[in-house]
Amino acid sequence: MELQPLVQKVFPKKTPTPAGLRTPPRLSGGLPVVGHTVDFVRDTIGLLTRVNKELGEIGAFDILGKKMVAIFGPEANEAVFRAPDEQMNPSEAYKIMTPVFGKGMVYDAPPEKMNEQIKMLLPALKDKRMRTYGEIVVSEVEGMIADWGDQGEIDLVDFCRVLTNYTSSHCLLGKEFRTGMTEEFARVYHSLERGVTPIAYLNAQLPLPSFRERDRARVRLEEMVSKIIADRRKSGREGEDFLQTMMDARYKGGAPLTDYEITGMLIAAMFAGHHTSSVTTAWALIELVRNPEQLSRVRAELDGLFGQGETVGFMALRNAPLTESVVLEALRLHPPLFMLVRVVMQDFVYKDYFLEKGTWVLISPTVSHLLAEHFAEPLKFDIDRFMPPREEDRKRDYAYLPFGGGRHKCMGNAFAILQVKAILSILLRRYDFSLGDPNVGSDFHGLVVGPKEPVRMRYKKRAQPVAATTKQADGSSAPAAQVELKPFKVNVNLDVCQGHGVCQTEAKEVFKQFGVGKTRLLVAQPEPSLRPKCEAAARYCPTGAIKIEDL
Repeated sequence: MELQPLVQKVFPKKTPTPAGLRTPPRLSGGLPVVGHTVDFVRDTIGLLTRVNKELGEIGAFDILGKKMVAIFGPEANEAVFRAPDEQMNPSEAYKIMTPVFGKGMVYDAPPEKMNEQIKMLLPALKDKRMRTYGEIVVSEVEGMIADWGDQGEIDLVDFCRVLTNYTSSHCLLGKEFRTGMTEEFARVYHSLERGVTPIAYLNAQLPLPSFRERDRARVRLEEMVSKIIADRRKSGREGEDFLQTMMDARYKGGAPLTDYEITGMLIAAMFAGHHTSSVTTAWALIELVRNPEQLSRVRAELDGLFGQGETVGFMALRNAPLTESVVLEALRLHPPLFMLVRVVMQDFVYKDYFLEKGTWVLISPTVSHLLAEHFAEPLKFDIDRFMPPREEDRKRDYAYLPFGGGRHKCMGNAFAILQVKAILSILLRRYDFSLGDPNVGSDFHGLVVGPKEPVRMRYKKRAQPVAATTKQADGSSAPAAQVELKPFKVNVNLDVCQGHGVCQTEAKEVFKQFGVGKTRLLVAQPEPSLRPKCEAAARYCPTGAIKIEDL
């Protein structure tokens, strides 16, 4: 075996740093040849936290010859997320998803084909369908707790995993798919998720037990999906669901998707809407039980909204700002994706730091969300930080990024928040909860970070309060006559718009969808009377693409 290629791989030739620029400071420690690989595999978050504490906003280290640069804080996050794909691209890093989604699927596909596939995901997440999902989630929760009785105990993490498998599959993939599911689907899907770990960035094909289980799960899931497709085609039935959308989908050249590709798209849709919902539901309940005063306030809000038997649905849940703040705070303290990755495709400069082509850039929501300059008392669970007048998640763009940012922000973020709010609205009004052990740790096995299992949660049925009146919980929904409607301007960042269609629903006089996945601004300076509608469009836009400015 020739040594030269191996030497070049482990010790790649360095590009000279241009005059006036410098390379990012390097993390102390590490071992010859392997660098910080051991720390990266054993405790990725611990390593990234040390980079931030030791080096600040930016720091470099090596992982088996790969140049890694970790960045922290909104300014650096924005620079990376706003960089064009030709310069800073996620596809190379996220080829770790190839064994899960499948060969030639999403990040493993050429850019044009990947864009076609991503657009195929959009119909399940558009605003029109989102408005039907609240009732579906509620019905699934009711089904899961139907046999709970007056009191008992559950493994919270397992309960949330199975529940959100059912809710996500029912909403995103359709009633037929959900009806035909068994608990095997939840187990198979969980095996897929567990096969996505930091070590996969080094080599996703290593002969590890979790990778072998992942590969078996992918094969089994395709068998399950293919049977459902065959049954539907044989019967001649056509459903109005995401599965039918995929069966009818065509690439630009006219080719349909194979069963293998349909399976990959279904998995991608589930990843967009499930993994965040599962762990965030668990963390939200854990944190509320550990913070009884905040739990009491959230319950009061829900009792006020639904105490007279009102339906828990899409629009009603919009009027639950404290409940939404619980979800947002759980996502801040426990972001499911603790690390987001981009690969430098063309030499990149941030401030006076030079990042050469081939560098892997790591963004950590977990570390960035604990920066005291952006989040007061960052280790504290505090739902008021998202309420007026604080609104810490809106004070500085790219400081709060549980779903990433820019044009590749997670498409399923609005669905995830809706799911968790709907689940909490049922469970918190129906039961009191207590933890067997309040000291719940985090499970960093995969890239999706959840509570360390098992989490024993006891429940006891509570007396159902009846509200005298239904509160108007959202201060932003005050009558327009009470608000001074100042002249304003609307800005739309089309680069990050994903075409969910919320803006057109809220203010059709100002926004219009065209084609697939884009928005047209009909008027940049609307009449002041349209300001409440435009502010709602900005507030509920899943990607934050809309900004309102005073004139």
